[in-house]
Amino acid sequence: MRNYLVVTAGYWAFTLTDGAIRMLVVLYFHLLGYSPFEVAMLFIFYEFFGIVTNLVGGWLGARVGLNLTMLVGMGLQVLALMMLTVPDLWLSVGYVMLAQALSGIAKDLNKMAAKASVKLFLPAQASDSRLFKWVAVLTGSKNALKGLGFFVGAGLMQWLGFRGALMVLASGLFCALLVSAWLLPSGLGKTKAKPAFSQVFATQPLINWLAAARFFLFGARDIWFVVALPVYFYAVLGWEFVTVGSFMAVWIMGYGLIQASAPLILGHADRARGPNGFAALTWVVVLALVPASIAMLLSAGMQPDLVVVIGLLVFGVVFALNSAVHSYLIVAWSAHDEMAKNVGFYYMANAGGRLTGTVLSGLIYQSQGLIGCLWWSSFMLGLAGLISIRFSRV
Repeated sequence: MRNYLVVTAGYWAFTLTDGAIRMLVVLYFHLLGYSPFEVAMLFIFYEFFGIVTNLVGGWLGARVGLNLTMLVGMGLQVLALMMLTVPDLWLSVGYVMLAQALSGIAKDLNKMAAKASVKLFLPAQASDSRLFKWVAVLTGSKNALKGLGFFVGAGLMQWLGFRGALMVLASGLFCALLVSAWLLPSGLGKTKAKPAFSQVFATQPLINWLAAARFFLFGARDIWFVVALPVYFYAVLGWEFVTVGSFMAVWIMGYGLIQASAPLILGHADRARGPNGFAALTWVVVLALVPASIAMLLSAGMQPDLVVVIGLLVFGVVFALNSAVHSYLIVAWSAHDEMAKNVGFYYMANAGGRLTGTVLSGLIYQSQGLIGCLWWSSFMLGLAGLISIRFSRV
């Protein structure tokens, strides 16, 4: 329990800086005169390197240990924060993209190590429901704190300015790094047999199918959430920037709280077993109906602000339950000696889905509007459902 709490606290500290740095970059570079497209491009490397990092990170964690992998991630985030404290003259698009690339690498090293270590802290005889609760609390609280990080970033920028905010965040995370390094056991998750780099890909069919479903699940979310939705709120509904940012932050926080409460909501809090593959199939089918319903109501001329806001809230609840079930299954289905490798491969698919959804969100919104993004989201969720059939009986 002590080790779990240390990892969770370190993950929280990191996630708070992750949300804050995103808000700081968006606000500050908007003030510098960057166009919305240029601001969006600053995060492309952040998402791209998430794919590479998750793939390599699992292999790295198996060779050097999950604790060291997590600490390296925290150290890289401190470096990324400090890189942005240079004078404005240095803050070119390429330079900031490099800093965001380091931040993306740091985030996925930290996330992979934290989530993979959860099962290793539990005794072998621990129930599946206990594992589900530990995974759900870690994952859900992370998302809630990322939303809180948006507020922290905006508040620190208002109070201390761009560089002062970065210095506070870097100092706090560095302290968390030192405490984690002192308290965590060495060699956590390190395998006796050193896996070759060619073994970075998962070999278990269940893991491959689950990763494929995860790709389309997160692609379906970001295809309308990342670019299309904020632009729609601002350009079509006439919301102010602050209103858009606050709503998105609250949505992420609520999503995280639902995810953390998933064992209770799904009725597994008092059961010996956690959810199975059929639960993943059921919830993704339900989720596919939500964006399709929003698209049909908008096409029918219903009040758009009411339809989109209520629809987004429903989508957030069902998506959070989907994500919680998936996050549990990857840990439950992975053997101890393959934990780091499998989790890294799985979150590589997650990052790939996010990157694909982010790119398609801009392209489809530009040509087909929000309704087109919603229909594509439903289509991708349908593909996730078809893939989920492959492991629905496990």
